[in-house]
Amino acid sequence: MQSSRKGRRFFSSIHFKIALVFTLTLIVTLELVGAFFVRQLEQQSLSSFRDQIALPAYVDDSLTQQLASSSHSKVNQDVHTILTSTNNAAISEIQVFDTAGVLRGTNDVNNQDKIGQKTTDSNIKAAINGNKYRKNPIVTVNSTRYQLVVKPLVNTVDGESNVVGVVVVRASLESVYNNLTKISYIYFASLVFAVVLGIIMAIFISRSITRPIAEISARTAKIAQGDYSGGIVVRTNDEIGKLAQDVNVLAERIEETTNSMDFERRRLDSVLEHMTDGVIATDRRGNINIINIAALRMTGLSENQKANGRSILDILRIADQYSLRDLLDNRHELLLDFSTDEHPLMIRAYFSLIERASGFISGLVIVLHDVTEQQRTERERRQFVSNVSHELRTPLTSVKSYVDALQDGAVEDPEVAHNFLQVAQDETTRMIHMINDLLELSRMDSGTMKLEKEYINIAALFNYILDRFDMIIANDDKPEKYYTIKRMIPQLQIWVEIDTSKFTQVIDNIMNNAIKYSPDGGVITARLEDRDSEVVLSITDQGLGIPKSNMKQIFDRFFRVDKARSRAQGGTGLGLAISKEIIERFNGRVWVESTEGEGSTFSIALPYEPYNELDDDWDDGAWDEEE
Repeated sequence: MQSSRKGRRFFSSIHFKIALVFTLTLIVTLELVGAFFVRQLEQQSLSSFRDQIALPAYVDDSLTQQLASSSHSKVNQDVHTILTSTNNAAISEIQVFDTAGVLRGTNDVNNQDKIGQKTTDSNIKAAINGNKYRKNPIVTVNSTRYQLVVKPLVNTVDGESNVVGVVVVRASLESVYNNLTKISYIYFASLVFAVVLGIIMAIFISRSITRPIAEISARTAKIAQGDYSGGIVVRTNDEIGKLAQDVNVLAERIEETTNSMDFERRRLDSVLEHMTDGVIATDRRGNINIINIAALRMTGLSENQKANGRSILDILRIADQYSLRDLLDNRHELLLDFSTDEHPLMIRAYFSLIERASGFISGLVIVLHDVTEQQRTERERRQFVSNVSHELRTPLTSVKSYVDALQDGAVEDPEVAHNFLQVAQDETTRMIHMINDLLELSRMDSGTMKLEKEYINIAALFNYILDRFDMIIANDDKPEKYYTIKRMIPQLQIWVEIDTSKFTQVIDNIMNNAIKYSPDGGVITARLEDRDSEVVLSITDQGLGIPKSNMKQIFDRFFRVDKARSRAQGGTGLGLAISKEIIERFNGRVWVESTEGEGSTFSIALPYEPYNELDDDWDDGAWDEEE
């Protein structure tokens, strides 16, 4: 009987509970970590294996050329030669199918009789037809798992890409999964050892925790009986040690309690002083008795102006709208506008009652939170949604009207139907361009856009981009608009670290705008200036110019100076916004100077390091190699 009571007492003790919780936590943690580790290891192993069995690019190109060839007599033989020359021990079989799904070649000598047979694999057919397909499926054949890599062979002629076949690589995964199994066994053995060691540690830790708790329990029992003599020996500085100290403080004098309360008061004042949110406390009549520095700053009061004793209605400037009774009974929060002409400021005030246990209201606590940026963001978000809706509604309405007209009989007239379909195609293309621009802006906003920076001679790159526009006008016999590019670009060796593709996109956007809004026969001037630590590129047109009222908005998303003309020319209103985001990611800046009716100048400033400093950091051997 006594042993059973001791057993129940042990299992209900904190000693046992601490050890149990520690052990269970250890087991669950190790299981979760193990599951995640094995899963990540499996994914990385499969990814590495797929990279290992990937065919070289020249093999794909050779197979594509063979399948695209008009001569069918030697295709199978040439494909077989290419496949047998591929030396990769990890690959079990390589199969090549043409657009009809017919097997044209395989490197497996046991499957040569299948050449010429049509495949029944729906995944391969989907890849041939350009439909959605699984690129890396895993299949099981005779209890053996295989990794398949399905890759369409695309032939590009005159800018058009056509699928001419599919290559399928098959490789056994048994070695990969055998390694994973061995690792799992090792981890399981380590897990068992860690759990045993953890149980032993839990027993010792729980004993060290429960022993001072038993001493504290005995001491509090004496205090309850009126014995305040003696004290608990504090052995640790953790929470239990703090509890022992608190128990000892129970026998201290009342003066120490008063000192402790004073300390708490000073600490509260320090917290209020350093809070970024404003805090105001009032008495039951609404007069302020506590206000921190943040609240003084938000309400426009200086520290010299005494706020204590003033009505909260006057400080918050709501005396003409609400009474103190309204705040006590009905208001939990208010949005207050403290904006001035120079400084916008929106504050959300949260009200809370100070109540005693009896329900008597002794005052108010008001927390002021600056929501200026939040309000601005919400306003921009609503404006953005409105702009997107408006920009998409116009082409969609146009497409729908033409489609309705075609359904009503216009399709019977070939000329009218062609014109209607051309308009629908143009509007659809414009929507696709707009959505692509929005996706690029989204990647910029989320920080997922990758920049591949390199040091580039900015003058040479600028000339290269402009050369393309000269070639366009030179090779076009009947251009819609003639223009001339005047270059004022000195031959300087200025090396700037940028992403050439993104920079080319920026210059293309600005040049296209200059061409759109310049008169026929106009001159577009391109300049480059060296300003010590930064280089400035500018493009000047002779177009309509930008009104002063629109200068600050020119880089906003969807903003257009002449909306009707921009839509007619296919603009999305996102090009300059994208350009600004790109240049800022190069640590540069972009701005515009314009006179209405005389043209505009878009300028880009990019920082760079002097050439001699860069030369010291670069490998001299690289220069020798180029020479």
